[in-house]
Amino acid sequence: MNIIVIMLDSYRQDHFGFYHQGRRVFPNVPPCQTPNMDAFAAESVVFDSMYADALPTIPARTALFTGNRTLFTRAWQPLADEDFSISSILALEGYVSALIADVYHYRAADQNFHGGFHAYEWVRGQEYDPWRSEPPKSDLAKFTNEHYDELWRANVAQFIVNTEEFARKEDWFAFKVADLACDWLKRNRGQDKVFLWMDSFDPHEPWDPPAEFDVYGDPDYTGPRYVMPMGGPARNWYSDAEIDNIRALYAGEAASVDAAVGMVLDQLRELGYYDDSAIVLMGDHGHPLADHGKFLKGADRLYNEQLLIPFMVRLPGGRGARRTSAICQYQDLLPTLLEVAGLGNCTADMHGRSFLPVLEGDTDHHRDAIICGYHEAFDRVIRNDRWSLVLRPAGEGDELYDLQADPGERTNLRSGNDELARDMLAGFGRMYFDHLRREAQGRRHGLESNGRNLGVWGPPTGDPAARRQLPFSSLGVI
Repeated sequence: MNIIVIMLDSYRQDHFGFYHQGRRVFPNVPPCQTPNMDAFAAESVVFDSMYADALPTIPARTALFTGNRTLFTRAWQPLADEDFSISSILALEGYVSALIADVYHYRAADQNFHGGFHAYEWVRGQEYDPWRSEPPKSDLAKFTNEHYDELWRANVAQFIVNTEEFARKEDWFAFKVADLACDWLKRNRGQDKVFLWMDSFDPHEPWDPPAEFDVYGDPDYTGPRYVMPMGGPARNWYSDAEIDNIRALYAGEAASVDAAVGMVLDQLRELGYYDDSAIVLMGDHGHPLADHGKFLKGADRLYNEQLLIPFMVRLPGGRGARRTSAICQYQDLLPTLLEVAGLGNCTADMHGRSFLPVLEGDTDHHRDAIICGYHEAFDRVIRNDRWSLVLRPAGEGDELYDLQADPGERTNLRSGNDELARDMLAGFGRMYFDHLRREAQGRRHGLESNGRNLGVWGPPTGDPAARRQLPFSSLGVI
């Protein structure tokens, strides 16, 4: 059994056609079109409720690569020498493997995610990757406003200089990654067993889709092209028309990713991988588009727009294709793939549990509930098949949402529901909240968004003395 994983960074579930079914996410932005991935979803087991264990990019991938939780054990950090990752396990079982990505965080010193792969390819230039050193030719005023500080302007400038010579869609990152993946798949079709992890950083910000996909905005809009919005309160810095245009840029980026993924899916079909492979198509997390007032990912944005991702598995021949409500988490993927490949004897020491019975149609139940958040932040979210309990630092007020009646999470039902909140909290022991006993240490890695205020990495806010207090705002029961 070959194993193919196609990862899409920051891809919102509600921008995937199979999920949104033509419904508008935002009133002034047309629904995102994803025909290639929709066709794939129709032949797959499609999950509505797959969640990260810990956010954002690297912690999520650590759980996926190792089958182990990271929320209460580690922050954004490299794979350790002691980690037995998916590539290392499969190499011992005779797989030939490749990691092909434009996720420049993989390239950071000692990240070690490429370890165990027989081949790896990096596509340079995404986001703030210092790929080009010359100043941009373009006027930054076309991409910023007076609220952008020196650091934010520098980040925008780096992306602009990396990309301003791009002329065709094939110049853009997702298409470069797809082209390399297609080439590797073709060259290695004769191998006995292959494992490919293709990792597209798009539609992660900055959002600057190729012209043929930049069709979701108001054609009469003449304002700045904010390819990289700031992460604080959006209406402090942008007009309604500007917010609509930023959302349209994201939709265009997401649609362009569908076209790039279509290249890979076509290659998989043509080369016969559809007949002998387990193929996973997924995101690592979603992305707030000022749904609750802020752009960019952040520890305080534990809502559907950041938590829900597209996730589907196509078994050979499209076996068992359907949509399932089973609740799963990222640490469950590796033991599942190993069991699908007949390697269930490699999973005993993993935190995750195989959801193969879900794939085989025997059940639509896997986990009763999940807990998720950022390792170094205070906020946590606990979810089951109906409720979402968002736990806030002391003094801020927790939140409770009925996900069935209120998927936009607008009506906070926390007041008067103490027993429900306590029951949900009781499903997870003290180890999941032990970070509250420690003085959290801020850590910077570019501008991946862990900060609660601006959507940038930084130490938790609030009085240091309060950080030592264990209870959340209204549930002093831990």
